[in-house]
Amino acid sequence: MKFGVFYEHQLPKPWTEDDEYRLLNEALDQVALADRLGFDHAWEVEHHFLDEYSHSSAPEVFLAAAAARTDRIRLGHGIRQVIPNYNHPARTAEGLATLDLISDGRVDFGIGEGATRLELHGFGIPAKQKRAMSLESAEQIANMMVLDPYPGYESPNFSMPCRNVLPKPRQKPHPPMWIACTNRETIKVAARNGLGALAFTFIDPDEAKAWADIYYDIIKSEECVPIGHTVNANLALVTGFSMHEDRATAIRNGQEGFEFFGYAMSSLVTRDQVPGRTDLWGDFQALRDPAVEQKRIAAAEAAGDTYSSCIGTPADARRYVRELADVGVDQLIFIQQCGRNRHADICSSLEMFGDQVLPEFRAEEAERQRAKDEELAPFVEAALARKQWMQPLADDEIPIVRASVSKPQAAGRLA
Repeated sequence: MKFGVFYEHQLPKPWTEDDEYRLLNEALDQVALADRLGFDHAWEVEHHFLDEYSHSSAPEVFLAAAAARTDRIRLGHGIRQVIPNYNHPARTAEGLATLDLISDGRVDFGIGEGATRLELHGFGIPAKQKRAMSLESAEQIANMMVLDPYPGYESPNFSMPCRNVLPKPRQKPHPPMWIACTNRETIKVAARNGLGALAFTFIDPDEAKAWADIYYDIIKSEECVPIGHTVNANLALVTGFSMHEDRATAIRNGQEGFEFFGYAMSSLVTRDQVPGRTDLWGDFQALRDPAVEQKRIAAAEAAGDTYSSCIGTPADARRYVRELADVGVDQLIFIQQCGRNRHADICSSLEMFGDQVLPEFRAEEAERQRAKDEELAPFVEAALARKQWMQPLADDEIPIVRASVSKPQAAGRLA
């Protein structure tokens, strides 16, 4: 099992002048701490115009800053908005490769499309076409990072002439590719396209097993035809995270923020929004019943050593991680910076997990990965053989780009 930390950069109202400054700098401190503790991944989203839920509109900037402050943790776009209206594919390819170079090959590339009208309509993206547009762009971004030069592309969604997209990434052929998933159908999309699945839905171990079985059955079938130049067969699952030696304290420190994460995510899709004026945190608090929290804590205490969650004690987390590892989840991603969860509590939780839980699973990881790679190798080879590759241009096929300035007139000739 691998472990990651995840950032939406949530900022509930009301705001003060320095809140965004503090939020980003505390998150960088947390990523640096996770790196020192041995966590495997730091994931950063890209969203636009989503007050309170996500103040993460420039993940490439945040991840570059994180690269400068870390040594080994992988830095993931979880996800990058790849539809051309958001980011031209060539600019995404350039940014990914640059980040991969300055981080010494530590980048993961998750793709996404957006789900809210605030984002989609803000950039003029037709909702019914967003999935096809994102997969098309992702495939061309991979081609841009590999081919020298990129032959060019023409479609109703975007076009680009032959150009050499530079720089090229340190990881060859390109950073591992993932896609955001929210249900069983998108898990199938991930597997069919040879992409790692970033499962941004909160599910129990039984459902996780069903997702893992669906995902790996397709990876091993003829349905898998990768859009990238590799197959990234991995299933990552997000979960709430807050740890304390006292379970009730862990719940008080982290459960409210985790619930706000889910509430805000749903509200932005299902409820009308007034840009700059909607108060998600206020609405959430108006619906929240303190008695429910007390009942949850009482039930958790009554559960004793059968309680399994990463919002709890180290023993609780250990049981929960084991359950997910046993059903085929490859990575657990912790949602810890959400709602009004405090920086000090987040750091304390990371340290506790890194000291008391992570080492047990780290000791098993190399052998687990070796056995998995060996099992999947023939299926990956077969999947790559099914791919229709964009063909590189021969030297005499590369078009000449004419100079933009006319050649000077011969001496002595009149204009």
